[in-house]
Amino acid sequence: MKRLLLAGLLAGATLNLSAQSLVPLPASVQKEAGSFNLDARTQVVASTPEAKRLAALLNQYLKKTKGYELKVVSAAPAANFIALSEKSGLPEEGYELKVTPKQISVSGKDAGLFYGLQTLFQLVSAGNKVDAAVISDAPRFGYRGVMLDVGRYYMPTSFIKQLIDEMAYFKLNRLHWHLTEDQGWRLEIKKYPKLTQIGAFRDESLIGGYGDRTPHQFDGIRYGGFYTQEEAKEIVKYAAERHIVVVPEIELPGHSTAALAAYPELGCTPGPFKVQTLWGVHKDVFCPKEETFKFLEDVLTEVMAIFPSPYIHIGGDECPKDRWKESEFCQNLIKKEGLKDEHGLQSWFIRRIEKFLNAKGRNIIGWDEILEGGLAPNATVMSWRGEEGGIAAAKENHDVIMTPNTYVYIDYYQGKDKKQEPLAIGGFLPLEKVYSYNPLPKALTPEQQKHIKGVQANLWTEYVPNPAKANYMLYPRLLAVAETGWTPQEKRQYTDFAENRLPGQLRHLENNNINYRVPTPIGMPVEDTLRGDHFKITLKAPVEGAKVFYSIDGYTPNETTSLYTQPIELTIPQNRRVDLKTIVITPAGLRSVVSTTTLVNGTPIPDKPKRK
Repeated sequence: MKRLLLAGLLAGATLNLSAQSLVPLPASVQKEAGSFNLDARTQVVASTPEAKRLAALLNQYLKKTKGYELKVVSAAPAANFIALSEKSGLPEEGYELKVTPKQISVSGKDAGLFYGLQTLFQLVSAGNKVDAAVISDAPRFGYRGVMLDVGRYYMPTSFIKQLIDEMAYFKLNRLHWHLTEDQGWRLEIKKYPKLTQIGAFRDESLIGGYGDRTPHQFDGIRYGGFYTQEEAKEIVKYAAERHIVVVPEIELPGHSTAALAAYPELGCTPGPFKVQTLWGVHKDVFCPKEETFKFLEDVLTEVMAIFPSPYIHIGGDECPKDRWKESEFCQNLIKKEGLKDEHGLQSWFIRRIEKFLNAKGRNIIGWDEILEGGLAPNATVMSWRGEEGGIAAAKENHDVIMTPNTYVYIDYYQGKDKKQEPLAIGGFLPLEKVYSYNPLPKALTPEQQKHIKGVQANLWTEYVPNPAKANYMLYPRLLAVAETGWTPQEKRQYTDFAENRLPGQLRHLENNNINYRVPTPIGMPVEDTLRGDHFKITLKAPVEGAKVFYSIDGYTPNETTSLYTQPIELTIPQNRRVDLKTIVITPAGLRSVVSTTTLVNGTPIPDKPKRK
């Protein structure tokens, strides 16, 4: 209710702090006269324990970015101070930030005060001068997440903490940790040590794409890794300090071959099973017998002791029914329980797990396949196969997290020319399409839309073997998802996001040694071919401090070709063509793909073959 009230109150608010590069864009920004100048003499006023904790975070940030820390005091001086104060009565996760020539005040409660501090970080990142303004802000959705798949490739805890830092910086608040897969079990379970002794390691990994070679080729290198319970607890604690809830996922009944390799008695056939080396969907799944439920309840009991999240994700997707159809035990169970078919058996399986978790005070989240055969009573649905599953669940009064592959699967390719992109699973999901997503389907009534609790980006890692590749796939698309989840829909505008506010945020990533996909130049024509006799093309670097180089002679642009300093004006003779090629090179040396637009006048004479 408070979120809706805030949206109504701010409908006519002025929004214009693009120069400050704020992402996500606040709900309301009112410009005022003057500015505040931050320097080493500025003091921080903090009187409560939480305010003092955040003052310490502010000093950590300033030490890293500006080389100094500020004195923390409990009483405000006459001027030149930053006040951090707890304030009730604001919308959930909301805050107020006021900048005057004499002071900056940040107020909020719990996560709200923390998010106000993140906005302050962004305001001071570009320099020491902060324009006077009044910001009143709160999120559009309560769930703003990212899913990290570590089942295919293990990611070190240092990377996960870095991801958590960036999530907090951009006001994301749910880390969905996909911990188990056919290709690896990544969490220590003390009652079942073979899960990590055997299930955490596979014999080898696929070379190239799934469809690149027939037969498939593998690297012959044993691969694996897992997180101890202490490491997982440290991640949970680190995230909680930044108001991020870690939602663990234990896949069932499918995507479970790594567990079956460790404990083959849990399958419908005797096995043996092996940790899978090939991506995709595999037929061997958990058999719904008492031994399996005892195992899963034991596992989930240890999981709940590590993760205080009110939600436990149980997967539920891509569960082939082959083994259940072949199993005499499963067929007898279907008859005994009065189920219609194997889809009904999956629903029965999920309901039993849900009943166990509900008794422990937890709720389940599952992929939209858990709708098949009937939805468990208190389940929340993650709609990934488009929006249809989410729409169906919301109409049945179930809560939904929108995560459709068509908009937020950030393991998809980012550029049309796949030869210039690192290997990905497929698809094409550029930044603009990610940003265009509105998680509230028009097919739902306003009352039904209340069941849409948020949005989540998913990073599956079949082709993401290390942190550098993960960051390349995450950024800048994750920033678009962050703004989708936070900013009122009517305030969002892609041109403002990409051209005015994103360049400074990409420089932030670069300053923190975080890899990202460098966008092509702002203003570069999106068309492959333009026709005419005269062209004037105005470009802008998409990253603060980056340079744009171009060529018109057919060669690939780099530092040795023309540096863009003014609009490119070209006159094309009749029946001729010119290939305009551009590249962006950032201060750290990161490069965009080469973008090409062919400028054509008339019918070009074919180029003569080049000598070999």
